Amino acid sequence: MPSHSGLMTVIERAARKAAPRLRRDFNEVQQLQVSRKGPADFVSMADRRAEQTIFEELSKARPDWGFLMEERGEIAGDPNKPRFIVDPLDGTSHFLHGIPHFAITIAVEEPLANGKREVTTGLIYQPLTDESFWAEKGRGAWVQSERLRVSARRELSEALVATGIPFMGHGDFAQWTRIFGAVAPQVAGIRRFGSAALDLAWVAAGRYDAFWESQLKPWDVAAGVLLIKEAGGFVTDFRGGDRAMERNEFLAANDALHSKLHKLVAGALR
Repeated sequence: MPSHSGLMTVIERAARKAAPRLRRDFNEVQQLQVSRKGPADFVSMADRRAEQTIFEELSKARPDWGFLMEERGEIAGDPNKPRFIVDPLDGTSHFLHGIPHFAITIAVEEPLANGKREVTTGLIYQPLTDESFWAEKGRGAWVQSERLRVSARRELSEALVATGIPFMGHGDFAQWTRIFGAVAPQVAGIRRFGSAALDLAWVAAGRYDAFWESQLKPWDVAAGVLLIKEAGGFVTDFRGGDRAMERNEFLAANDALHSKLHKLVAGALR
C-alpha cells in the first residue's frame, strides 16, 4: 500500500473531523422522525455544519485554494492552484429518513496548461461504517489499506448494475425509462441505493459491476470517477465518449461490460 500523500492526509483528516457530529446528528434525526416539527430543517443544519468543519480544515491547510461546495457554491481561490470539490452529505434523503447509507466526498481538481481541469485526488468516506475509499492519480484506488479493483465479470447476465431513479423535480424520466427498458432484461439485477458517491465507490470496489446516471452534480461524482479509473474501470458518457462531465452522463464498468452496456444505452437513446 502506498502511504497517503500529504494532501490525502489533509483531506481524510477533514472528513473524519466532520464525521462524529454527522453520526450524532443522524442518531438525533431518527428521533425527530416522531416529532411534529419534522427533521428537514435539522438535516440541512447538519449538512451545513459538516461543510463548515470541512471548509475550515481544508482552508487552514491550503489557504489559497478555491472551493466548489454543495451548500456554499463556488469560492474563488488562486486560479493557478487546485480547488477542492466538496459534498459534506451525499445521501441527504437517507439521512432525513434515518437510513444509514450516506457519505462525505472530497475531491481535488487541478488546473491544466490547456485551461481545463483534472481531478487528481478523491475521497469518499462513509461515517457509519468507517470505510474510507480514496484514490490519487497514478497511485491506484483503495479502501483503507486494501487495493480496489473493478469487477472481473464479463457477462451482462451476471452483472449487478446501480443507477439513480428520477424523482419529483429531478432527472429525465423519459430517458431513464428507455435506458432501464434496454438494460434491465439483460442483467442480473438493478439497484437504486440513493448515494451516487457510494455507488461509484462500490463499482471501484467490485461490489457493483456497473453504474449509470445523468444530471448529477460535480461534487456527487468527482471523487468516484477517479476511484473507478484508478481501480481499472472506465467512465464515459452514454455514447461511450469522453464527455461524461460535459454531457452530465455517467456510464461506468470494467472494459468488457462497458462495451456491452454502452451499446445498449446508446441504442436506447437513438
